[in-house]
Amino acid sequence: MRYRFYPGCSQEGTAREYRDSTLAVLEALGAEVQELEDWTCCGASVAPVMSDLLGLVLPARNLALAEQQGDGRDMLTVCSACYTNFRRTAATLAGDRKLHETVNRALEVEGLTYRGTVTARHILDVLANDFGPEAVRARVRKPLAGLTVAPYYGCQTVRPYSPYDNPQRPTSMLPILEALGAKVHRHPREASCCGTSLLMTKPEVGLTMAGAVLAACEGADCIVTVCPMCHMNLDAYQDKVSRLLGRTVRIPVVHLPQLMGLAFGLPEEILGLRRHVTPVKLTAKSAKDAKEN
Repeated sequence: MRYRFYPGCSQEGTAREYRDSTLAVLEALGAEVQELEDWTCCGASVAPVMSDLLGLVLPARNLALAEQQGDGRDMLTVCSACYTNFRRTAATLAGDRKLHETVNRALEVEGLTYRGTVTARHILDVLANDFGPEAVRARVRKPLAGLTVAPYYGCQTVRPYSPYDNPQRPTSMLPILEALGAKVHRHPREASCCGTSLLMTKPEVGLTMAGAVLAACEGADCIVTVCPMCHMNLDAYQDKVSRLLGRTVRIPVVHLPQLMGLAFGLPEEILGLRRHVTPVKLTAKSAKDAKEN
């Protein structure tokens, strides 16, 4: 499997551990990954607020670079906001020839042309469908037996432009977690919004939404995410959520590739588990202990 990797802004800073663990896990699975050269911010949810055209040109620039750098690889991203932005841009320009031409006129200043020949893929889609649970299970060296994990997809990973899962009741993470040996804690907030976009404008509403997700996951040993913004919101604001709820909420939040890396036996320094705000101390029981309990 060969991919063109678009890191995105958060993977260069607040979510560096997501980037590092993803690349380590893909290497362990035998994937060939090359970073997109000269990539820039895709604009995510900020650029369209300033200009509809800018909100399309920024992601189109990166897609055009992926096309220019050739060899037909899908463009892989680990950020759900970036993923949605790329898929939205592709769908919008495919349905509007004049707008497509306008975007390309803006890209001419860099000698770029977006043709619509590259597909943006989310890391969850790649892990679930290009590799699948059997390939994951074959790489496991330290099964996560006895560990109960609550999957959290968030609102953009599986909607509105994702063709690989049910947007209301996603399941693509389940076979992967089970292949790692973990027990899955299903809950009704798996694909709900965590409130990240509201923290700056309506903080109490954003914290209430994060609190609803955290409360739904209580009883699990950890929450596993596939979006850096969801991870930040659920991991970094547990003290504020606790004050809002009037009780202590403490649950580790990890990225899916970090959990996979633990089961693969990869070095913890590569996985970056110490970078999280809420301490991560995950100890999988042996299969014998798990059966006894």
